[in-house]
Amino acid sequence: MIDVTQQINAVRRQVGKRVFKAGEARVVTISQTYDSDIEDVWDACTNAERIPRWLMPVSGDLRLGGQYQLHGNAHGTIERCDPPKGFAATWEFEQSVTWIELRLTPEAEGRTRFEVDHIAHVDDDTKWPEYGPGAVGVGWDLMVMGLYLHLSSGRPVDHQAAEAWVMSDEGKRFVELSSEGWYEANVASGEDPATARAAADATTAAYTGAEAPPEA
Repeated sequence: MIDVTQQINAVRRQVGKRVFKAGEARVVTISQTYDSDIEDVWDACTNAERIPRWLMPVSGDLRLGGQYQLHGNAHGTIERCDPPKGFAATWEFEQSVTWIELRLTPEAEGRTRFEVDHIAHVDDDTKWPEYGPGAVGVGWDLMVMGLYLHLSSGRPVDHQAAEAWVMSDEGKRFVELSSEGWYEANVASGEDPATARAAADATTAAYTGAEAPPEA
């Protein structure tokens, strides 16, 4: 399906904090540069007919102030839109409200850097103490991989095959390497290594089937 090591190494992962809306929030940031121009990446991220080719089916009113629903996952409201540079939206699942901010930056030779912040106000009732940044980070690694596969081939991702791949030996290796990458980013942010290790191990176990995975 993909060169696992190459894809893992192509992604930059960061963990941090910022003041956001009601107070201090945790920020999980993922970025990857694609061999596509900014208009193509923008279209892939905002066109309701194209989003399912790499992510999942989406419905709603995909414009400023509109609401979206990713089928089987999050829904939310589009709070800012600046085509083709990015957008911001709420990311709501069950009783949890977090936020995403997408930034697209043109680079040399017609390439584009895709960068997402996933922002959350965290307390002891959230999954952060148990899973750390990998709770959402591994999910985003899988999503940016799906976008890479779509942009590099022009073809839609076979979602059934992709789900089966995640539980294959190669897919589990991808998850393990992704989780390790988020562990390293967590430690780099100042987290205690033992705490970060326990969270990363819990994330790996969840995504590889040892327990139910945390929702992205």
